[in-house]
Amino acid sequence: MEKYSVYDCTIIELNQHHSDRRGNISVVQNGNTVPFDVKRVYYLYDVPGGESRGSHAHRELSQLIVAASGSFRVTLDDGNVKRSFTLNRPYQGLYVKPGIWRDLDDFSSGAVAMVLASEKYDANDYIRDYDEFIDFRNR
Repeated sequence: MEKYSVYDCTIIELNQHHSDRRGNISVVQNGNTVPFDVKRVYYLYDVPGGESRGSHAHRELSQLIVAASGSFRVTLDDGNVKRSFTLNRPYQGLYVKPGIWRDLDDFSSGAVAMVLASEKYDANDYIRDYDEFIDFRNR
């Protein structure tokens, strides 16, 4: 597996269509908008103030994390460098490559974090212990 750094993780602009007075629409399409085929979508919401989510890495899975509503911070860690992004625009997504630890925090009231994943859920793909993550990165 290729070792990615936090600098390989970037903000992707989603297709944004300015409709009219009724609002806007952004579109995500496999093979076009995201650099992987989306096999699972889930979202986090009603996160109480002061709480955090994530605190794990994936061995193989890629993700696009979007602030569908409100804002939150995503801190990425490759074992050497940490990099933080504030997500607050529904037409932007943070592309997170495999092998990167992520923490989500500082959720605004009413925030919704939508996550598009490259694979179906697989508990074996998760690394939930930080020391195990460092071992994984050093292999």
